Amino acid sequence: MARDNFRNSLGYALSGLVYALRTQPNMRFHFGAALVVVALALLLGVGVRDFVFILFAIALVVIAEMFNTAVETVVNLYTDKYHPLARVAKDVAAGAVLLAALNSMVVGLLVFYPYLHAFVRYWARSLGGVN
Repeated sequence: MARDNFRNSLGYALSGLVYALRTQPNMRFHFGAALVVVALALLLGVGVRDFVFILFAIALVVIAEMFNTAVETVVNLYTDKYHPLARVAKDVAAGAVLLAALNSMVVGLLVFYPYLHAFVRYWARSLGGVN
């Protein structure tokens, strides 16, 4: 019985994730950006601790985007007319996504800077450039 409840809950959660990916262009953009960032991290040999920071930043953006989708969907279900409180709910949810995305950019800059700096210095030296 508990196993069936778990399977059902997992199925609903995966269905929500698939729905967001299929219907939300911003969600697809975030996933695409996440794939690029993860590939870059692997290419540059980012350490485990730094990789965890990257994964948490990615997860925060995706979670915020999913909550934004949920809020927008519920507001749209409630009313199809303009209402100032509906606009506030949608704007606040979108603001959460913006903050999560800005946070991920800062994390990315802090994590990737030393790796990119070392990469550029390596190639500059190997091409006979600056030390």
